[in-house]
Amino acid sequence: MIWQDRITVDPLVCHGKACMKGTRVMVSVVLDNLAENLSAEEILASYPSLTRADIEAAIAYAAELARERVVPLTHGAA
Repeated sequence: MIWQDRITVDPLVCHGKACMKGTRVMVSVVLDNLAENLSAEEILASYPSLTRADIEAAIAYAAELARERVVPLTHGAA
């Protein structure tokens, strides 16, 4: 999966947030839906402009960000 083929950032679309290419659906929206335990089928029904490959690209994009950026864990950390 090459997520760069399916995700774009354009300062004129959604304030420069990462979106699925050719849509105004932000990657964060797809990931939020997955985090809420929605199935791929439910997401595709809610966002008919998306494909299963778009959902997979969003996951790959998130994995890449997790490898490259350290997010401080302050909530609930002991």
